[in-house]
Amino acid sequence: MILDLLRLLLFPTLMAFAASSDLLTMTISNRVSLLLIAGFFVLATASGMEPSQIGLHIAAGAAVLAVSFTFFAMGWIGGGDAKVVAAAALWFGFDHLLPYLLISSVFGGALTLLLLEFRRWPLPHVLAGQPWLLRLHHDETGIPYGIALAAGALMVYPETLWIKAVDLSRFIAG
Repeated sequence: MILDLLRLLLFPTLMAFAASSDLLTMTISNRVSLLLIAGFFVLATASGMEPSQIGLHIAAGAAVLAVSFTFFAMGWIGGGDAKVVAAAALWFGFDHLLPYLLISSVFGGALTLLLLEFRRWPLPHVLAGQPWLLRLHHDETGIPYGIALAAGALMVYPETLWIKAVDLSRFIAG
């Protein structure tokens, strides 16, 4: 039951926290990525994932980390985004990596267009006292891409073996 609860809640909760943190502060704490990594290894081990499968998941995370840190070095994404996308890739492995990256990219493009349009209009006086909203509205502020990364992750996660391994009858009967 605890293992099922962890499968159901750990990854989605951490990704939702990353999104909200990025929205409100334009940062994603290293702790989120570290908890995602630690959570993966705990659940992979507790679930009996084969070492070769764990290795493939590590390879997926490492590949995404290499690309995302290149993007960070070029100033295209933030460091928190680079780390959290790599940590999510660790959870998805190669099996679900492409859908995750594609869906996150679509959400990221839509988010970017919405924010650019939002920034064209004056902020209503009622909302002008909110520091996070002022920061989000400012032209020099980047895009809180963690929102798109989390949205993509939450769309793909239900299709993974993590969720398919959950025994929902325990929750329905109990």
